[in-house]
Amino acid sequence: MRISTVWSSLALLAPLAVEAAVLAIDYGADYMKASLMKPGVPFDVLLNKDSKRKIQSAVGWKKGDRLFGSDAFNLASRFPNDVFLDVKTLQAAPYDSDAVSFYTKISTADVTETSRKTVALKQSDGKEWSVEELIAMQFSYVKDLAESFAQEKVRDVIVTVPPYYSQFERDAIVDAIEISGLKTLALINDGTAVAVNYAMTRNFNGAPEYHIIYDAGASSIRATVVGFQSMKDKKEGAGTQISVAGVGWDRDVGGLELDRRLREILIQAFNEKHKKDVRKDKRGMAKLWKEANRVKGILSANQEASSTVESLAWDIDFKTKISRATFEKACADLQPKFVQPIYDALEAAGLGMENVTSLIFTGGSTRTPMIQTAVKTAVGEDKLAYNVNADEAAVLGAALHGASLSRQFKTKNIKVNDIGAYDVQASYAAAATSPNAKPRSITTLIFPAGSKVGTKKTLTFKRKEDFTISLDYRTPVAQGFPTRMLEADIVGVAEAIANLTERGAIDPVVKATLTLSESGFVSVSDAVAFGEIKDDSITGKLKGFFAGSTSAEETSTGSAENTPPRETADEPSSSDSASATGSASSGAPEATPTTKKEQEEKPKAPIENTIALTVETRFTTLAPMTVSEKQESRKRLRAIDQEEAAKVRREEARNTFESYLYRLRDLLDDENTETPFKKCSTEAEREAIAVKLDDSFQWLFERGDLAETSQLLDKRIALETLESPIVHRYKEIEQFPEALNNSQKWNFHTRMFLTEARQNLTMESEADLPSKWTAEELDSLEKTLKEHETWLNEWVEKQRSVKSYQDPVIETTEMKARAKVLETQLYKLVRRKVPKVKKSKPAKKETEGKKSAESEDKEEAKGKEETEGGERQHDEL
Repeated sequence: MRISTVWSSLALLAPLAVEAAVLAIDYGADYMKASLMKPGVPFDVLLNKDSKRKIQSAVGWKKGDRLFGSDAFNLASRFPNDVFLDVKTLQAAPYDSDAVSFYTKISTADVTETSRKTVALKQSDGKEWSVEELIAMQFSYVKDLAESFAQEKVRDVIVTVPPYYSQFERDAIVDAIEISGLKTLALINDGTAVAVNYAMTRNFNGAPEYHIIYDAGASSIRATVVGFQSMKDKKEGAGTQISVAGVGWDRDVGGLELDRRLREILIQAFNEKHKKDVRKDKRGMAKLWKEANRVKGILSANQEASSTVESLAWDIDFKTKISRATFEKACADLQPKFVQPIYDALEAAGLGMENVTSLIFTGGSTRTPMIQTAVKTAVGEDKLAYNVNADEAAVLGAALHGASLSRQFKTKNIKVNDIGAYDVQASYAAAATSPNAKPRSITTLIFPAGSKVGTKKTLTFKRKEDFTISLDYRTPVAQGFPTRMLEADIVGVAEAIANLTERGAIDPVVKATLTLSESGFVSVSDAVAFGEIKDDSITGKLKGFFAGSTSAEETSTGSAENTPPRETADEPSSSDSASATGSASSGAPEATPTTKKEQEEKPKAPIENTIALTVETRFTTLAPMTVSEKQESRKRLRAIDQEEAAKVRREEARNTFESYLYRLRDLLDDENTETPFKKCSTEAEREAIAVKLDDSFQWLFERGDLAETSQLLDKRIALETLESPIVHRYKEIEQFPEALNNSQKWNFHTRMFLTEARQNLTMESEADLPSKWTAEELDSLEKTLKEHETWLNEWVEKQRSVKSYQDPVIETTEMKARAKVLETQLYKLVRRKVPKVKKSKPAKKETEGKKSAESEDKEEAKGKEETEGGERQHDEL
């Protein structure tokens, strides 16, 4: 299925004139997958250095060396404090949240609190790394793989996220992207990415088809109800419309929770048998975590699995057997949670199971039999579909969607309408109706759960002073997470209102635009002061009569950008999509928004009616990283990268130097006296090299581990200086016959050319014809030929007397250069074209006489034709 999908997608992709690469990353708690879209490069999943299609989401250190993927994962049992796994579960998690509590149960890493009240992980040497920095390291690793494969810099990236990710978590993933040196093209919900991959090779005719994308991953289970329908576009032709209708999820159920419960079974078995608590041994716990994941995979295909761990803890070897029934009994309370996201997604979409064509499995945990059984019971076996690659569908769909956003590729026409997962509301202080009025706050639901992303809504306020709009989730997105996302201060109101009033504006108001971007970010994107200015001129009255006036309840249209509402050095580009709009009047209740669908875009108000206001965004709860913090993190990662690059260069220099020493030793120790090395060297030269070689071996043995790269290079250069004359002699002996043959060849060709050219020159002179060459040019060529022949004969004779262990008296490079001079001069004459013979013009009288004779001949022929025609007519009569 994967191969057909890849090649059919390739047929639909054609690069435009501007080449660019788009990187897609499906970042999971256990594994991450990547795909690269680049013109001329096969579209597929990116392989790591071990040619694996998926990379474990792990980063660790071994004695100062940083490792990624399976290399880091395999070290967890040896260095439990220096290997960090499953850090995705900690993205933007407050230090006192359930997410951190769960992480401490599954991981042996030391967790600390950051200045932003989030989480950092501490190494055994005391170094602390924020979650954003650890994920940025993994993104940077994938970026290096992509650049190595593409042979060019990779900048733009699209990353999958769960649909339930809040603004805090989306900010954290974008911060990690920026720290890694990439630029966020977009974030895409993973269920939506799978839907894009599913639609890439399929056509949908007739009524909309609804499918459930059931994604059981390591960190959670989520279900996405997606509608597929064919559409037609005048510019892009026929295509597919993907509309997300509803989502459901459970953050607490996934592969990690299954691994945790299976490890608890192993812990209990060890403690009961050996009367010791293995929880007190970090290495033992790390070993059991790895073993639990392995046993879970075995139980997915077998009824029973054997678990064996050598020297688990306190030098005790552990061995036990676990049945699938025991494992499923330990997870019995999770059975209803496996399917609840499906019911939640259907309820959000307003659909029933009878409206669904199929349920599409994706995610690694869907291979677990208890999950498959629960889903089969809930939806029916006839609804289950396994027609996408459970591991790769999300990353391939994200890559295809990223290619369409980059505008550097021509892709199949697929339009995506996604939705927000949470109720988002705006709060602000009500305008005072009297000096003694009590302050009160107004809360308005702006973007209900299920609102389409790419939506802008406008709130209208009757204000005379600066004020603040707060954006909140109606309910907490998870235990321990705040509800307030940000506060936006609208600044410059008093001055703007005064200016509009001076211009004659009637009841000026403040309009604030709130945005739900394509990537799921909520923000106050802009604010203006607006007032209708009455125009008393005849033109203004006619304009007002025919066009009407603009009320204070107008709505704005336009697509929301992907820009997060925070400090960022790189602004992502906006993507085209249809957007819903909203407005609010300043009556009671104040600023209640309403939505109008399919409304045509109204002309913008005249510039004199509008004054832009300043929007200052503040984060009072869980703040994203500031620009300075990201720059500092980027500097830390670059320092590590440079240090590792220096280590690689040093190791390469050491290995190359060591192999060079052994090669020289073999040349010296070879008992065969007829080797090129010995034939081209003297005894004194070999002895000098032998002495230097012994010194180098001794130095490498004593100081090689501490030596700098420059020292290793200097030691090698010192030996190469002694060896290079010998190598040069051998190369000269090897290349001399070819160089001599080449020189003699051009002598022969030149001699043959001169003989023929002089003969032609003589014959052309006798026939009074133009010649290609002059006698002087041929003489000059002959002079060059004789000089070359004389030089060659003299020095070749000298070279024949030189011994193989002596330096050559004539270099092949000089022979080639002198032959090139002769070749160039010869070709200059050979390629010359023969001059054209100029035709002489006839005299004027002769031309006129010729024309007169020709006209007489024509008249005589014409008269003859008329006579013959008359005779034929007479004969016919």
